[in-house]
Amino acid sequence: MPKRQATQSRPKQESLLTFLRLSIAALDDRRRRRANVHMCFTRAREYQTCGLHAPLTIDTGPLLLTVPGIGWVLAYTIAAELGDISRFPTPRKLAGYTGLCPRVYQSGERDLRGPLAKQGPRYLRWALVEAATHACTHPTYRDRYQHTKARIGKQRGAKVAQIDLARRLTEAIWHMLTRNESFAPKGATDPLAA
Repeated sequence: MPKRQATQSRPKQESLLTFLRLSIAALDDRRRRRANVHMCFTRAREYQTCGLHAPLTIDTGPLLLTVPGIGWVLAYTIAAELGDISRFPTPRKLAGYTGLCPRVYQSGERDLRGPLAKQGPRYLRWALVEAATHACTHPTYRDRYQHTKARIGKQRGAKVAQIDLARRLTEAIWHMLTRNESFAPKGATDPLAA
């Protein structure tokens, strides 16, 4: 009889071991996320104490939460990395600061464009690309993303369409923060229509 019980309990033991392994992996993932959030807030505090950027306003985070694809972690990461939006006179200057623009080599009449410049804060670039990854399914940006992906995705990959969308989100963020308005897609009458 004991032999029969041992064979019946083996699948239960294996399923329990599988459950424990998955639980440990989920716990590690939560710890990694918590460490990432802690790092973002620590970095924001460092910026404030060193005077590198103007202190974050209370309105910046909630305004950024209205952008498609941006949750609270990305909103406060972007707010911490941008600082005072008045430092950027145009949306193109902000896009250049993020490093989401191609490198430009110009000499005389020669004009070459290369890969991304990747100058500027890498956490800001990461947050904007992450937001674009989620925003590409939003009705406001879906058509543009699909069109760009179909147009140049075969030659250069679908990632180029995500970078283009991240650049568009950067421009939308500049307009939102300079006007102190929530996200409203082009042509929308109600700012909450997004």
